[in-house]
Amino acid sequence: MTVHYDFLSESEESSLMNELDPYMKKLHYEFDHWDDAIHGYRETERMNWNEANSKILDRVRNIAFPPEVSPIKYVHILDLDKKGWIKPHIDAVRFCGDTIAGLSLLTDSVMRLVQDRNKDLYADVFLRRRSLYVMKAVARFEYTHEILSNENSIFKGEKVLKDRRISVICRNQPDPKYKDT
Repeated sequence: MTVHYDFLSESEESSLMNELDPYMKKLHYEFDHWDDAIHGYRETERMNWNEANSKILDRVRNIAFPPEVSPIKYVHILDLDKKGWIKPHIDAVRFCGDTIAGLSLLTDSVMRLVQDRNKDLYADVFLRRRSLYVMKAVARFEYTHEILSNENSIFKGEKVLKDRRISVICRNQPDPKYKDT
């Protein structure tokens, strides 16, 4: 798990939001998710981006994926309400490969990683606004991840109040052996 703080400039964050917000605001926040992993969210996938935002996503992919790894063409957009949170989960292997790279827009938040086999082993990760996080291998498969609700969001003894949060998430192609799982 790596975090790249200040990955985006304020103008780059604005550029992404200017492209995303008109569509996202047409959607309603949902409070039931198909696998019960998210509370208070709206989401979509996007393949086509304007030129400036395409360059930003190319930077994300260049950091997250080696040249021989194929990223998924669709970028996942997750819009989390101020009162929303993401429950502990490990993303399904049939939907994405061994790497998840996410831009954190609009607000700071706390991501908790908990070892799946030993719940006493965990780490809280501060995701500063405009940062990029990259989860690979062990962090991806052996730890659950979650975005803490405002009631539980504390980092190094300090309360971190999350506002509306947009995640722009790039993933790589799943391993073909997991296609039918």
